[in-house]
Amino acid sequence: MSEPLIVTVPMGERTYPVLVGKGVRRDLAQLMPASARRAAVVTQAGIGVEVDPGVPFETFAIPDGEQAKELGTIGELCSGFARFGLTRRDVVVGVGGGVVTDVAGFAAAVYHRGVAVVHLATTLLGQIDAAVGGKTGVNLAEGKNLVGAFWQPAAVLCDTEVLDSLPERELRAGFGELAKYHFIGGRSDAAELIGNACARLEMFNDASVVRRYADHRSLLRRQFRGDDLRSRLLDGCEFDELARDELIAACVAIKAEVVSSDETEGGRRALLNYGHTLAHALEIAGRFDLRHGEAVAIGLRYASLVARLMDRIDTYRVADHESVLESYGLDAKLPSGVDHDEIIELFGRDKKATDGITFVLDGPNGLEVAPNVDPSVLRSALERM
Repeated sequence: MSEPLIVTVPMGERTYPVLVGKGVRRDLAQLMPASARRAAVVTQAGIGVEVDPGVPFETFAIPDGEQAKELGTIGELCSGFARFGLTRRDVVVGVGGGVVTDVAGFAAAVYHRGVAVVHLATTLLGQIDAAVGGKTGVNLAEGKNLVGAFWQPAAVLCDTEVLDSLPERELRAGFGELAKYHFIGGRSDAAELIGNACARLEMFNDASVVRRYADHRSLLRRQFRGDDLRSRLLDGCEFDELARDELIAACVAIKAEVVSSDETEGGRRALLNYGHTLAHALEIAGRFDLRHGEAVAIGLRYASLVARLMDRIDTYRVADHESVLESYGLDAKLPSGVDHDEIIELFGRDKKATDGITFVLDGPNGLEVAPNVDPSVLRSALERM
C-alpha cells in the first residue's frame, strides 16, 4: 500500500488531517483522540466496510437514504450512545457517505454538548465534499439541513480502495459535486481546475499539505479533461490510483482553504453551495429518485440559466456549464412533473435565504452570493430547463 496523501484543514487548535489513499481505513486506530476509551461507529447496513478503531466499540446502523436525516435518528443515536456508556472523552466514528457523515457529525455535536468525531468517507461525494468542513445536520419537512451544527471532525479518512466496489450510480453522483469545483474561482475547464488545485497545494506546502508522493509530484499537473477524468474514475481498479487520489486530494485542498477562511459560512464558504439551491428543493420535494450529486448537476445548469437571464454571464458561459456536466455523463434535465410554484416556495426556505431568495450565481468576477433574486426570473429559468 502506497503512502497516503495528507491534506490538513487549518483550524487553529482544531486543525485536523484528511488522509487520501488506498486502504487508509486501516490507519483509523492511529487517528483516534488520545482520550478515547470507546467508540460509537455510525454506519448503514449496505456500506459493508469493516473498521477497527483500536478501542472497544459498538456499531449503530441508521436507515438507508435521506430518510435517515431526521431528528428522530439523532435521538435514537444519542440514546444508544448513553446505553453504551459513551462519555465526553470518547469518539463517534462515521463510516459511509454524506448521509452518514451529516448524521454522525450532528449526533457527536449534540451528545454531551460535543464529543469528538472521525469520519471514514466511503463515497466519492463524501470524500470530496460532505465529510470535510464540519457541516452537520438533518432535514425537516420544511427544508433540507435546517437543523444542524458546525462541528469539525478530529480526522477524515478518504479510502479510495472502497470506490472500486461502489455502484456506478453512486460514483456518478459524486461527479455532480466534482463538477462544482470547475467553477470555483471562475474556472470552466477541467485542466484549469487541476492547475488551480496544484497552485493551492503549492501554496499550502509547508502549512497545510504533507505530500509523501516524492517523485510523483508531476501527476497533479497532468492536463485531464472532464471526460477523461470521468472515464478513469469509472474504470475503478484500472484507473491510475495515484492520479485518482491526487484529484480527490486537490478537491479537499480547495475546500479546506475555503473552510479555514470562513468556517460558519458568513461569506466565502457559501460559494461551495453552488448548484445546491435547486438541488435541495428537488430533494425536499422528494418525488424524483435523485441522488444528491445528481440533483446538484441539475442545480448547476439551472444556476447558469438564472445568471444568464440576469445578464451576469453570456451564452458561452452557459455552454461551459453544459459542456462540463456532459463530460461527466450527468443528466442535467429537470425531472418531469416538477411543480414550479412548489420549487420557488422551497427556494424561500433555503438556509441562504436571509435577504429574500438567495442564490450562488456565476458572474464576471466568478461565483458570488446574489440576494433578492426575482421570482419571475427563477420561474423563467425553470421553464427553460
